[in-house]
Amino acid sequence: MDIDVTNLRGRRAINRWERNSIGDVIERVTWSYPDKEAIVGWDGAYGHPEFARLTYRQADELANRFANALLSRGLVQSDRVLLFCENSVEAFISKIAIAKAGGVAVPLNPSLASDVVAELISRTKPRFSIVDSELWIRAKEPFFNSGLGVDVTIAIGGGAVEASVTFADFVEGQPSTEPDTIIHGDDIWEILFTSGTTALPKGAMISHSSSIMGAYSFALTLTRGIHIECDLKLATFLPIIYHVADQVFTLPAFISGGTLLIGRRPVAESIAAAITKEKVTALWAGSPAMVNALAKEVGTTRSDYDISSLKVIVYGWAALPPPTHQILKERAGNDLVAVEIFGQTECISCHRFWPDKWPEVYERTAPEHNYVGVPNPMLASKVVDAMGESLEGKPWIAGEAVYRSPSVTAGYYLDPSATAEAFRDGWFHSGDSCVYDEQGLRIMVDRFKDIVKSGGENVSTIRVEAILHLHPGVVKAAVIGVPDDRWGEAVTAVVVRTDNGATSEEEIIAFCRARLAGFETPKSVIFVESLPETVGGKVLKYKLRQQFR
Repeated sequence: MDIDVTNLRGRRAINRWERNSIGDVIERVTWSYPDKEAIVGWDGAYGHPEFARLTYRQADELANRFANALLSRGLVQSDRVLLFCENSVEAFISKIAIAKAGGVAVPLNPSLASDVVAELISRTKPRFSIVDSELWIRAKEPFFNSGLGVDVTIAIGGGAVEASVTFADFVEGQPSTEPDTIIHGDDIWEILFTSGTTALPKGAMISHSSSIMGAYSFALTLTRGIHIECDLKLATFLPIIYHVADQVFTLPAFISGGTLLIGRRPVAESIAAAITKEKVTALWAGSPAMVNALAKEVGTTRSDYDISSLKVIVYGWAALPPPTHQILKERAGNDLVAVEIFGQTECISCHRFWPDKWPEVYERTAPEHNYVGVPNPMLASKVVDAMGESLEGKPWIAGEAVYRSPSVTAGYYLDPSATAEAFRDGWFHSGDSCVYDEQGLRIMVDRFKDIVKSGGENVSTIRVEAILHLHPGVVKAAVIGVPDDRWGEAVTAVVVRTDNGATSEEEIIAFCRARLAGFETPKSVIFVESLPETVGGKVLKYKLRQQFR
């Protein structure tokens, strides 16, 4: 054994006793709580019943078996493994196993267009692939066109895809011992693709150390309100296979010695039932629309929901209406802590805003203004103008949020120009427009690409949407800019009405005019049956712009 005890810089921590590896986060807890449940799959979130509930020892051994199976098939360091999967215990274990084997997970959003999937396959050149049985109908065409076969099928909604084996068969007979691989914390373990709303998705390169640092920062938030940190029971029904939530709403459970509950898809009734049955203490709830649905579900007169175990609920993308916040406190208890986060795939050490920390600001401004608070202590962030100068001390002047953090992406895979542009001036540029208030708190204005430029003014679609959602006749709403000879872009509301459908365009415009500036008020309202959304409830505005321009 040759251990360098001479050099004080340029060292590489690659030995198992010192390294940072995503593959180790479950294994290390086997030394403290081997027989405690590490992962629980809610109904529908597992293909084989024997994987529905796994202790730390079982989860680690299962991941080892999958990793050893990959290595026996010829996987070598940095080989890409593509996943075309929704949430499941098996898919999540597969990602841990890929990290153990020294590979790189490449999870794709199954809702991507076929030609985009084919392009991302071509770009990443995966050596292996894992597919949900029920999703094969979507994957078949781009896989075939790219010459990519299926190696492993997760048997949810069907059996093994032709020429593949099920997850259970793949690990059968494989050793449960830790694979002998060399891993450094700066190695890339995952390529996560951005939403690609203006161009093809970019592949954010995520390192082991980046994910672990992000997870630690979130573990501090998610363990509030429980007596001992290992009592954490963290639940997510939102995507954790192809979304950055895979790092900050899964790994903190293991870092704390707690339990992770995985749901297949976000349905308010299932979430409420899971909190009640499994005594969930922390929940990643996604958009305020999802939180509203949960509050409505538990706020009914039904007596079989008990969410008193819930201590932390996390949401993002917009401000939470105060009445929703109050309903949840009434049902869970006044010690429930709600927190809004503000981050992105490339930098998930987030800004945080607690309504309980700034109650006067929250009650006065929500949901019209999307306060996102301050950066967490692992994140350096400022708002800068177009010249890169800080806008601190200049309240209400819009600029761009920029970041420095150990949990920032290493760059965009095979895209040096986009990487250089994002990291110009020594900061990561988010593409999010923000302002400071007089206290230095940050308010998210909008994504730059979503801002409507109307009559020489910049209109925050988030602010207009918040007002629209206050109207009792509106179920969901999104705001876009539509080309207009007079205004340049006309502020346009795309609205899903309540069941009775009696709300008129004139009524909604008048409602907004009473609460917004003239330039912010929608010039027209388009009524639709539904909005194009991600699984988490985030509206895909680029699709609306394509449809109505």
